[in-house]
Amino acid sequence: MVANQNKVVVVMIPLPLQGHLNQLLHLSRLISAHNVPVHFVCTTAHGRQVRLRLQGWNPNTISTIFFHDLPIPPFACPPPNPNSTNKFPSHLQPLCEAATHLRDHVASLLQKLSPTTNRLVVIHDSLMSTVVQDFVCLPNAESYTFHSVSAFSTALYTSEKVGEQIRKLIESQGTTEYDLSFDGCFTPDFKKFIGVQHEYAKLSSGRIYNTCRVIEQPILDLLEIEARSRNKTLWALGPFNPLELKSESKVLRKDDGPVEKCLNWLDKQASNSVIFVSFGTTTSFSQEQIIEIATGLEMSDQKFVWVVREADKGDVFSDDIIRVKLPEGFEDRVKDRGLVVREWAPQLDILAHPSIGGFMMLDQAPQNTHSNSLYCMAHALRPTKQCGFGN
Repeated sequence: MVANQNKVVVVMIPLPLQGHLNQLLHLSRLISAHNVPVHFVCTTAHGRQVRLRLQGWNPNTISTIFFHDLPIPPFACPPPNPNSTNKFPSHLQPLCEAATHLRDHVASLLQKLSPTTNRLVVIHDSLMSTVVQDFVCLPNAESYTFHSVSAFSTALYTSEKVGEQIRKLIESQGTTEYDLSFDGCFTPDFKKFIGVQHEYAKLSSGRIYNTCRVIEQPILDLLEIEARSRNKTLWALGPFNPLELKSESKVLRKDDGPVEKCLNWLDKQASNSVIFVSFGTTTSFSQEQIIEIATGLEMSDQKFVWVVREADKGDVFSDDIIRVKLPEGFEDRVKDRGLVVREWAPQLDILAHPSIGGFMMLDQAPQNTHSNSLYCMAHALRPTKQCGFGN
């Protein structure tokens, strides 16, 4: 096996947003398990972020994953706007724009790695396509575009032909054009950003999805036919998340930290008695919506763990974090049956805990719904569990 180590080298280029970072880091683990070196390239702050938030395994124990935390120019870091009429997290666009400046760093890394391997495989987020464009200068390099959303969403957004076939496929199910529309999903500025990135994605040899045929067989079949017509490949490799939590991942926790406090609380609850409520890392709610959710949980008489935190900013390590305001006295009134988590929640550990009997994930940003769905199905579904998704 040692002699084969450098037949292939993989370089991962994620978009520096949590839902994108996490997926490609889990894919890195799967690839590295085949003794293939993986170079995970990210901005300095977000490389640190994804490792601190990682659950299920410890990246420090895998010698074939190499982290490259690289600098980018300073960027605006506004807070999320929970009262915006458009729920897309547009406050993160300055970060996405700044991340495209990784291009020169990535080109240098590819040039360095190219002589060490027979095949240099670049896997990049669909929204980081401009960053990897220089791979075309290397004779042994090839790239694959990773889509962090469902094959269904990608097909509707990127292919008019497949989109029409999908509409015919589901027209008998009562789905309306409104249900399939992307109107209001993105701001005009971010649609332009997507357009530029998708144009450069045409340089890639194919697409990779964090899904599988059990979940999206009809859509993947349609996409595969289209891909072959353009001499491209399609890979449905998900779910990426680990199915078994490794004990060594606990070394990243603090004994008295929020992770252990949450799990200790769950240890005291009966089996299948707690519902987990979480809204992702980019969703912002108005104060009125927060009150409605709190009122519903309080009146339900249901045990729960509710993650209540402001949506991620461009830099999650900045000091000016806004604490979400709950109804006065809420936490005291539900303290015997509810736990409010205000820090980063150990979602994998929570969903795998025997006391969890159901979960509710409402993601206001449609591009994250698929990732959350796969995440839950891969790690939490037991015959007695109930689940709910929405967008």
